[in-house]
Amino acid sequence: MSERRVARSRRFLVCEPRHFAVQYAINPWMHPDRPVDVDLAQDQWQALIRAYRAHGHTVDTIEPVPGLPDMVFAANAACVVGGRVFGSLFHAPERRPESDQYDTWFKKAGYDVYRPESVTEGEGDLVWTGRYVLAGTGFRTTREAHREAQEFLGHPVIGLTLVDPYFYHLDTALFVLDDDNVCYFPEAFSPGSREVLRRLYPDAVLATREDALAFGLNSLSDGRHVFIAPEAEALAGRLAGHGYVPVPVSLSEFHKAGGGIKCCTQEIR
Repeated sequence: MSERRVARSRRFLVCEPRHFAVQYAINPWMHPDRPVDVDLAQDQWQALIRAYRAHGHTVDTIEPVPGLPDMVFAANAACVVGGRVFGSLFHAPERRPESDQYDTWFKKAGYDVYRPESVTEGEGDLVWTGRYVLAGTGFRTTREAHREAQEFLGHPVIGLTLVDPYFYHLDTALFVLDDDNVCYFPEAFSPGSREVLRRLYPDAVLATREDALAFGLNSLSDGRHVFIAPEAEALAGRLAGHGYVPVPVSLSEFHKAGGGIKCCTQEIR
């Protein structure tokens, strides 16, 4: 395809991995006995921030807090649509204190913040498409949280069931390319959810399990540029064939905690 895609500038909130470590196991990727190279993690994270800014995006930062090693995964803290901040209530007790830090940041910035009563993990499972919210469930976020999100955000919420524990959040199995299309790994979803996605996005870019295991679905698109793990080379090639421009950024150290590019990036809309 020769179609030229159009980038749109975005605003991101990120958290420096100053205290990043794998100290507990709350997904299949995490092994506390496997050391994290903190210096390499810092370098990789800085490279991601430079890539965002080089492509015209605004990046804000929140101060990391000692004892919260997963606070670097800013996407999990909230879903922000139209200036409304739908916060988080983490499934794992170890991560619940992160919500207070992010809520405080948003409130100081003047945003309307809602703390949900049901377990939900921000953009990990709530993906804004430009028209509605795709909402994952099955491992972390509950269906009741989907209802809360719809009531607070005022946009339709479409539930999707995840079935593979390696893809425990929706943002490890699907990402939005632009206002009209997505990229996803079908087998991460239940049969009914796959049918829903087929109906919503008949021209979606489909990923393989290999793409997903390389964190290729934990990518971020500005409508033209796709910030993607270089390990997902085959997927990057397919995206290029659809007119998108892959921007490879390695966050391999963060894969040890089950996260990647999107996990480290909260979008402020």
